[in-house]
Amino acid sequence: MKSSLSLKLACAFVISAMLALPDLTFAQSKQEFVTVGTGGVTGVYYPVGGAICRLVDKGRRAKEHNIRCTVESTGASVFNVNAIRSGDLSMGIVQSDTQYYAYNGTEQFEAAGPDKDLRALFSLQSEAFTLVARNDADIKTFDDLPGKRMNLGDPGSGNRNTLELLMKEYGWTPETYKLATDLKPAEMAGALCDNKIDAYVYVVGHPNGSIQEAANTCSSHVVPVVGPKVEEFMKKYPFYPEAVIPGGMYKGTDTDVKTFGPRATLLTNASLSDDIAYEITKAVFANLDEFKKLHPALADLTPENMLEGNSVPYHPGAIKYFKEAGLME
Repeated sequence: MKSSLSLKLACAFVISAMLALPDLTFAQSKQEFVTVGTGGVTGVYYPVGGAICRLVDKGRRAKEHNIRCTVESTGASVFNVNAIRSGDLSMGIVQSDTQYYAYNGTEQFEAAGPDKDLRALFSLQSEAFTLVARNDADIKTFDDLPGKRMNLGDPGSGNRNTLELLMKEYGWTPETYKLATDLKPAEMAGALCDNKIDAYVYVVGHPNGSIQEAANTCSSHVVPVVGPKVEEFMKKYPFYPEAVIPGGMYKGTDTDVKTFGPRATLLTNASLSDDIAYEITKAVFANLDEFKKLHPALADLTPENMLEGNSVPYHPGAIKYFKEAGLME
């Protein structure tokens, strides 16, 4: 009798376990993986990408969705666009100017042609075209750069592309400089302080680790980028509005510095599912106060200005959230 009862209980346990398996398998099969391409680890893109994934993971732990978000350090804007285009990245943080060129197949994307499948989720921090120079290099304005040792930036980055566009406005080429290097963001401050270069440009949100390193390690300062040619440049490329780097943010730069710059945007492809685009957008906007505290560059974000500066169509999943939140009709 006992053995018969034990047998029945054992069978019931096995059947219950088997019945539970389909639910587990279903849950596992629904898990979605997304990767956010960012930039160098000393820049703003990398920690901002981490902040986005942190909020997405918060929603996953709360069982609002089953999206697992990871961050990848990359060569920044242009690299991210190309990786999104090839399917190697789900999303990437990209300058608004770079996404414009990629969508329309102009500038460095002319050979590849337009990519009309690019979609934006939302805008992020404003970025400033930041010229950092050694104090002993006698560089007081952007016009003082000819004949100096200049870092042009990492090939393929939006940072370098912006500088090269402005150089075209001035009629400059790499030969304009005494030395033109292509150092990555993580290498720039060290090269400046080791007296290997006189200046470098970084299109980035502030405060920034590389610029802080240069300011704290050697005598350097942030240089204004203004004047008639810069004004003409901004008229020609309206996605480069004016920007101001606050005085006192960096040692050696006590007053506000005027320049220009694009906005960073979270870019993806039309193939990303509407549900994933919606959940990622919601994760950031619904936790905006928390998001802004995760990096100083995000402090000035508002729901309204996160819909500014974009230069490609929004993803339908993002639009769905914007309409629900009353940000879009």
